[in-house]
Amino acid sequence: MGILLETRNPAEVVTLTLNRPAVRNALDTDLVRELTARLEVLAQDPTLRLLLLRGAAGTFCSGADLATMRAMAEAGPDENLAEAQRLLSLIERLNRFPVPTVAVIEGAAFGGALGLIAACDLALAAAGTRFALSEVRLGLIPALISPYIARAMGHRQLRRYMLTGELFDADQARQMGLVHLVAPTESLDAILAQWVEELLKGGPRAQRAAKMLLLRLRPTFPDEVRLADETIRLIAELRAGAEGREGLSAFLEKRRPAWRPTPPRS
Repeated sequence: MGILLETRNPAEVVTLTLNRPAVRNALDTDLVRELTARLEVLAQDPTLRLLLLRGAAGTFCSGADLATMRAMAEAGPDENLAEAQRLLSLIERLNRFPVPTVAVIEGAAFGGALGLIAACDLALAAAGTRFALSEVRLGLIPALISPYIARAMGHRQLRRYMLTGELFDADQARQMGLVHLVAPTESLDAILAQWVEELLKGGPRAQRAAKMLLLRLRPTFPDEVRLADETIRLIAELRAGAEGREGLSAFLEKRRPAWRPTPPRS
C-alpha cells in the first residue's frame, strides 16, 4: 500500500489520495515529499484539466505525523528548518498549481490539513467533518499555514481558532469561507461529479490564465518572503523547544501538559 494514490477518471482529471489510513493520513516526511514530487510532475502535464485532493478511508488528514513531530523535537536546528521548508514548499506548490484544484474533505482535517485545504481553489466537505488548528494545545503554532488560512477564513476568525485550538464543524468552516459547500457524506461524490462537470466546461487555456491572475489578485502580506522565513523559524524553534516537547509528550501520554491547570475538585 502506497502513501499516495493517483487515479484518473476521466483521463484529464487526476485524484491524489492521501493513503495512510492507520494514522488518519497524517503528513510525515515521506508523504510530504511524495505529494510535492507528484505535484511537480503533474504541473508539467499539458493534458491535465483538474486536480482533486482527498484522503483514504473516510478521513482527509489529521495534520502532522506524531512520529515525525517526535523526531523533530529531538533533531537539531538545521534538520528542523529543512522539515519546515518541505511542508511550506508543498503548500505553496499546491497553491500555485496551474489548473483548478478541489479539496474533498471527510472525517477530520486538523493542523496542516487546513493548509492543504486553503491552498486549493475549491473545497467540498462532508457534513460530519471536524476541523481544528490545535497546535497551541501542543505548545506549537500553525506558523507555516497561517498566511493561507488567513486568506481563506479571514484574520478575525483565525484569531479565535489559532489561539483556542478548539474544534469547529463543517458548517462553521463554510460560514468562515474555508470550505465552499457542505454536503451529506452519501451525496459527496455525486456533488463532486457535478463540480467536475462544471469545471470541465471552462476553456483550458482560460482557466490556466485565470489561475495566474488569481494569484496576482490574492490579498498580500507585507514582505511575504520575510514572512515565510519567519514562519519556518518559528515552527522549528517551538517544535524543538521545551514547551513543544512537553506538549507532545503530554499528548502521547494522555495527560495534561504542565501549563494546563488541574480542575478544582468539587
